[in-house]
Amino acid sequence: MHRVLAEQDLAAAAPGATGLELTVVVPTFNEAPNVEELVRRLGDVLGGVEWEVVFVDDDSPDGTADLVRRLARENRRVRVLHRIGRRGLSSACIEGMLSSAAPYLAVMDADLQHDEALLPQMLRVLREDAADLVVGSRYVAEGSVAGWDERRQLISRFATRLSHLVARAPIADPMSGFFMLRRDVLHDAVHRLSAIGFKILLDIMASTPRPLRLRELPYTFRDRRAGESKLDNRAVQDFLLLLLDKAIGRYVPPRFVLFTLVGGLGTFVHLAVLTALFQGLGTSFVTGQAAATLTAMVFNFSVNNVLTYRDQQLKGRAWFTGLLSFILACSVGALANVGVAAQLFAQETNWILSAVAGVIIGAVWNYAATSFYTWRRR
Repeated sequence: MHRVLAEQDLAAAAPGATGLELTVVVPTFNEAPNVEELVRRLGDVLGGVEWEVVFVDDDSPDGTADLVRRLARENRRVRVLHRIGRRGLSSACIEGMLSSAAPYLAVMDADLQHDEALLPQMLRVLREDAADLVVGSRYVAEGSVAGWDERRQLISRFATRLSHLVARAPIADPMSGFFMLRRDVLHDAVHRLSAIGFKILLDIMASTPRPLRLRELPYTFRDRRAGESKLDNRAVQDFLLLLLDKAIGRYVPPRFVLFTLVGGLGTFVHLAVLTALFQGLGTSFVTGQAAATLTAMVFNFSVNNVLTYRDQQLKGRAWFTGLLSFILACSVGALANVGVAAQLFAQETNWILSAVAGVIIGAVWNYAATSFYTWRRR
């Protein structure tokens, strides 16, 4: 069952007599070795500011949440939001920001790669109403990514170019995970946020209903102090899914696009198996067609499970029950496909249009049915 366990010191909501001004949101997963040092550094640079830090932890196996609880008992500026049953940096950041009453909200990583000394300058810009959003940038003058090899820099720059397709304001570093914004900016965008993947800044910029006044401040991206990087193939998939959602999500669900692309690949698998059995091994067409259909369904289910629905991925016993429900749902979709196409063709509709209409009806049914029955959120 999905739930949030929030634990905080009773005084954390109002660290000082003048009222809370800044909340620093830090998403965590297995970041226990870095937490105490980050809190110490925040205390060093935020003197004179009424601030708090909210660690949003996705049930880290290394005990990150328990460590933050211990710190919170000793330091009224520290809070933890312990999430059970779900993962994701962007959604963690959103929940952390919404849990705060502060007028200014900052987001940074726990790995100490972001320069906390930039926070007072960010806050000053917002206080002076010189911007709505202040970004710590690696790609403006004097900013850098010290320690990155050429390959990682090339990938980052390519991702930055892709990000410009959906960002609604000129920005040198839309992939930055280090920024500060006014609360009203979050509230304006929050109902449009995708909460996909790990690029929450890009999500906010692409979701805002009005142009933002943006300021980028340079900093040097440091090496991780401890622990392991969370960037992997899944992070790349999430990034592409976010771009897809911001580009066409208002018209077509990104999952549906992926689902149909996988279905297209399944067609090639079907034809390959049918050719091998019918033409290669000399089986009957019906036998070959049945085997090819079953193989394609297993292929489609397996790929969708790790790609389209990777955040709801089925494992163990659930994989087999999910496969069964997928086959049943898609069998109904196949009947709908044939039925619609036959009906249109009987009404003297062009045979190609009839076939395409059947395919579309079948695809929509398969997507809707499997989303509800196979990969429904539990």
